[in-house]
Amino acid sequence: MSDRAKLVEELNAAGYVRCIVLPTGELAGIQQMLYTTGLFVGLDRMGWRTRFCYERKADAVAALDVWDGVGDPPGPWIKEKPSDRLGPGATK
Repeated sequence: MSDRAKLVEELNAAGYVRCIVLPTGELAGIQQMLYTTGLFVGLDRMGWRTRFCYERKADAVAALDVWDGVGDPPGPWIKEKPSDRLGPGATK
């Protein structure tokens, strides 16, 4: 088993779902948070680079299914962490 395949297996065991390698080469996956669903980007054994918070899991999954990893993911994400940048799904 390759190191990357082993890492995906470890991430799935840790609660991530739909872990994939984006065209940019970064690992991304979905994880349920307390109030939102996170689309995590830049996953590795130490953590993640950025997270896009979605109100609904279905929106996060749909975004991950079509996103190429460049720019912002599609759909109504609420906030990007750790920058706290608001997205198209944010309400004032």
